[in-house]
Amino acid sequence: MITAASNTRIKEVSRLIAQPKARREQGRFVAEGVKMFLEAPEDQLCEVYVSDLFLDRCRNDSGFLTEEVRAACEEKLLQCGYETVADGVMRKISDTQTPQGVICVLSQPAYTLSVFFRKPNPLLLLLEDIQDPGNLGTMLRTAEGAGADGVLMSKGTADMYNPKTIRSTMGSVYRMPFLYTEDLTDIMGMLQSKGIRISAAHLQGAVSYDRVSYLEGCAILIGNEGRGLKEGTVKMADRTVMIPMAGQVESLNAAVASAVLLYEAARQRRA
Repeated sequence: MITAASNTRIKEVSRLIAQPKARREQGRFVAEGVKMFLEAPEDQLCEVYVSDLFLDRCRNDSGFLTEEVRAACEEKLLQCGYETVADGVMRKISDTQTPQGVICVLSQPAYTLSVFFRKPNPLLLLLEDIQDPGNLGTMLRTAEGAGADGVLMSKGTADMYNPKTIRSTMGSVYRMPFLYTEDLTDIMGMLQSKGIRISAAHLQGAVSYDRVSYLEGCAILIGNEGRGLKEGTVKMADRTVMIPMAGQVESLNAAVASAVLLYEAARQRRA
């Protein structure tokens, strides 16, 4: 059992949690919590750390987790192996105020553009310079829920492997393809060459979001939380759509706006 936060392995985990540069250089990231551990793909799992209290509760405390979850945790821990750490060490490396007692280190997946075109008429989410990690994670989770085929992001978008982003994805980071691009407009041009129509969410959109068709290949474009989309990006889009506002509300949170548009596309496609 690791009993000191000065342990070399623990210090590396701390670096991965705190430093984007360390995550990029090592091609790894950290996910925390029972749900993130249970849903983690085994081929991506590199290291698993559990507190001695977590192990004790898994084995003896029926009120800590359901019987089903406890059994799943014990089975996966046996399969993948783990390192026990003292409760104090777990609290020091945890990125949450009340750690559940399990942290895993995973390899970052490597996606290519081809993965976004596995199905005909794909539904994609394009993000330009989204800054809030919580928004980004929520958007990835929403994209999975709406049946999207992937998320493409400008290089100015927040780090997908930020611990707050990872938590906000609620496991979707393991399943939803995503890719950063140096030039979003280049990617937009490539998508359009493949017959994908780009709908840009805009406060002065030409038409209400629910008055256009999303049945063919389409990409929904969402801009920065504060300033929206850049002018050049808007001009590249095939159409601009707005979400009508009642009362004195001017706009919706970027993550909420993406949910409205993605689920309208999902509704049309189900029908």
